[in-house]
Amino acid sequence: MPLEINRLLQFVVDRGASDLHLCVERPPTVRLHGRLLKLDTAPLTPEDATAFMKSITPDRHQQALQETGTADFGFAFADQARFRVCVYHQKGCIGIALRLIPNKLLSFEEIGLPHYIKELLTRPRGLILVTGPTGSGKTTTQATMVNFINENMDRHVVTIEDPIEYYHQHKKSIITQREIGVDVPAFREGVIRALRMDPEVILVGEMRDLDTISAAITAAETGHIVFATLHTTGSARTVNRIIDAFPTTQQGMIRSQLAVSILAVISQELLQRVGGQGRVAAFEIMVMTDAIANLIRENKVERIDSEIQTGRSKGMILLDDFLFHELFSKGVIDYKTMMGSAQRPDELQRKYKERSQ
Repeated sequence: MPLEINRLLQFVVDRGASDLHLCVERPPTVRLHGRLLKLDTAPLTPEDATAFMKSITPDRHQQALQETGTADFGFAFADQARFRVCVYHQKGCIGIALRLIPNKLLSFEEIGLPHYIKELLTRPRGLILVTGPTGSGKTTTQATMVNFINENMDRHVVTIEDPIEYYHQHKKSIITQREIGVDVPAFREGVIRALRMDPEVILVGEMRDLDTISAAITAAETGHIVFATLHTTGSARTVNRIIDAFPTTQQGMIRSQLAVSILAVISQELLQRVGGQGRVAAFEIMVMTDAIANLIRENKVERIDSEIQTGRSKGMILLDDFLFHELFSKGVIDYKTMMGSAQRPDELQRKYKERSQ
């Protein structure tokens, strides 16, 4: 590995940056506390970018880059950290985006995940969906839940990931991690094969298509805890996104399946703390109840938010309430950050004005 990229990766690790971008005609750029920071070095040449790419990209991924214009993989930087890497072509040159995956698995307390989620992890079956935009910490939340199971229960956990990000050691549980394109060809195939491996828990890195969604729901129905992610925000939108993935003729059946298979939907975003020092997670938590199950069956998903609002005693909270009560009111985030992430900014602004009077 060339000295230069070693130094760049070391800088990312030492400063706690989340990402490193290597683009031609621009100096190396890191994302620090959510903001892009250009390093004080010369802009990269096409030759620099190509050399960096070749130094970290396995041969088979270099071939994929030639064939498809993009390749995704994970790699270890000495024993300090792992990076998730996307190499790509742009304007005839190479570009590279690297995301830092910390070696340390975080606890519920460290990521701010509510404790009552732990009880859901002891259930014999069901679907736990972790949703949010790219870069919102979904993978970290899943890794924290898998680690909790690993430390406290004797389970066989099978993960299907693209690529593997957090590496889990066997503790009380057996952890089998399978990477798309290396150990198994696709997510759907990974879920189907996992069912034959005597698992109690299956983690699906991403529900990208109808076949994968269908396989994950079936696995949850047949006696497994299934973790999966979606790029949606909010519980109601997540449920609708899954239903809308199916043909109209199947949507009634899928509503019935979701009503019995979903345990919880955890929606999250990562927000900048006051003063710009680090980021903090904001959560929306929906825990399945009889009332919410009926709303899903009866195609009244738009009413889920009101059930979450009145379900605080069951551990539920809307994203806007979390933003206001758990973060803004405690001085963790500022007003602009709160409003920028609000699902219903008008209502949140009214609540803010009422409190200010």
